[in-house]
Amino acid sequence: MKKTALKDELLLKIEKPERYIGNEINAVFKDKDDVDIRFAMCFPDVYEIGMSHLGIQILYDMFNKREDVWCERVYSPWLDLDKLMRERHIPLFALESQNPVKEFDFLGITLQYEMCYTNILQILDLSGIAITATERTEDDPLVIGGGPCTYNPEPIAEFFDMFYIGEGEISYDALFDLYKECKKNGTGRSGFLKKAANIPGIYVPRFYDVEYNEDGTIRSFKANTDDVPETIGKQIVMNLDEVSYPEKPIVPFIKVTQDRAVLEIMRGCIRGCRFCQAGQIYRPVRERSLEFLKAKARAILDSTGQDEITLSSLSSSDYSHLGELVLWLIDNYRDKYINISLPSLRIDSFALDIMSRVQDVKKGSLTFASEAGSQRLRDVINKGITEEDIMRGSAEAFRGGWNKVKLYFMLGLPTETDDDVRAIAELANKVAANYFETVPKEERKGIRVMVTSSASFFIPKPFTPFQWAAMNTADEFLRKAHLLGDEFKNQINRKSLKFQYHENNLSELEGLFARGDRKLSKLLKTAYEKGCLYDSWSECFDIDKWNEAIEECGVDVPFYTQRERSLDEIFPWDFIDIGVTKNFLKNQWLEAKAERVTPNCRQKCSGCGAAKFGGGVCFEQR
Repeated sequence: MKKTALKDELLLKIEKPERYIGNEINAVFKDKDDVDIRFAMCFPDVYEIGMSHLGIQILYDMFNKREDVWCERVYSPWLDLDKLMRERHIPLFALESQNPVKEFDFLGITLQYEMCYTNILQILDLSGIAITATERTEDDPLVIGGGPCTYNPEPIAEFFDMFYIGEGEISYDALFDLYKECKKNGTGRSGFLKKAANIPGIYVPRFYDVEYNEDGTIRSFKANTDDVPETIGKQIVMNLDEVSYPEKPIVPFIKVTQDRAVLEIMRGCIRGCRFCQAGQIYRPVRERSLEFLKAKARAILDSTGQDEITLSSLSSSDYSHLGELVLWLIDNYRDKYINISLPSLRIDSFALDIMSRVQDVKKGSLTFASEAGSQRLRDVINKGITEEDIMRGSAEAFRGGWNKVKLYFMLGLPTETDDDVRAIAELANKVAANYFETVPKEERKGIRVMVTSSASFFIPKPFTPFQWAAMNTADEFLRKAHLLGDEFKNQINRKSLKFQYHENNLSELEGLFARGDRKLSKLLKTAYEKGCLYDSWSECFDIDKWNEAIEECGVDVPFYTQRERSLDEIFPWDFIDIGVTKNFLKNQWLEAKAERVTPNCRQKCSGCGAAKFGGGVCFEQR
């Protein structure tokens, strides 16, 4: 057994010590003296959350296939260990080698969610790495961020040496090769960063300056040196069958949030929902081949022993070969009792045949993202489904044997009225009534249908048509949630209905950082120094500390959240080129206000700009 960074006496004092000892099945071990680059891959949340993230599994596998790189994992220590590490001056360590993170060449941090930002500072602090990038020396790892939040990296730009914009399979090899070359030639940190800034997809904040107007909006965003690009283009894989995909993902010792095998079937989404950032930044839609997926499914299930496999994508039912893939999995794994999970299904295209076959193996609840209760508001957000679609799809589900349905909605969408809010409860009630109308009493066997409606609060995100939209205040969010809760109590089928909603103050802060600029870094640092940590966890989130930090830093929260932007405003993220043009997003914002629906990408090309990448759905019908 390898030596652990934490002594047994400490492991016995903390919750879930298995989070920190490593050595799991399929983890990769190398001799640190045999590699040129050591990369600490960090997810700034607890082990159970980070181990559920497919992106880290993909990069971990890809990096470790290089003989000259050893990629290890790092997660945020939970509060009990955080306290002990500070008291006993124990540096943060990687799981595989148990070596301090500060000894690594790179610290890569996955940026999935704005409310994990204080955990980033925890990672740097516990590692003994200077929190501000400009204060780091040659002895510090290079700190690089990746993931969806890099599409507006400005609120955290001060803390990172560089960001990787786009899908990780493209430019990391070039980055590693450059690092080795610079290391060999004695090129220092600044010299490496200057060269790295010219690798496609790499953004180095120190080489760019921001100027502001008197009203706080951005006047200009420019490079402060001649030899770096003015814009950063996202990196994207056009043939998903030609890139690395893990056949031996790490199997955790303890139950994690997504404790199952994951098969990514496609990237991107054809639908164009106007609130959805992922639907824009991952354009165009690209599918994996059926044969590729069969081979990977077989390898993953054989190497992990998992009893469930998830077919992952933004909209699973839009995968062209979904039926064939599901039937193949059932035919080959029925005797092994492998459960097939089908998330992100659209209620208007769910096949009864697939449902009835999946239920022969195992069956849980079905989740449908309706997003809005009224047809008017579904048209505003370009959801592209009608109440008739919802009723038909739920009836198919009920006939297929399901009696548990989850419906996802958002409160606070642009143009929303109280009638739109009430319509959510009315729609959920109709779905429940649909069960009683569809399933004869003698077939129910005393089982009651349960329709769970979950409402999140709408947060405008960069690179969406709603990036210009005003956001509701925390108080308005809460008012609407209470209004909706009362409406659920008034429904005829209320015993079959359940309603839950997110934290309103947390959503307001998420909105602040989602569209924030560099001026917010001071707020983030101040909040961390006041003890803000694990803000995405309700038991840890402390709005009073955040309000104190906001007051001390003089941050005008409504400026970032409640203000509708003008169409000509320069955004903090405008220097990033995602392929989808700003003019297209502007037109979609105007279409939303006019309550007009835009066809999906397979029905008609709307000229978003993603065709510049030369493949995917943009070209599949040509």
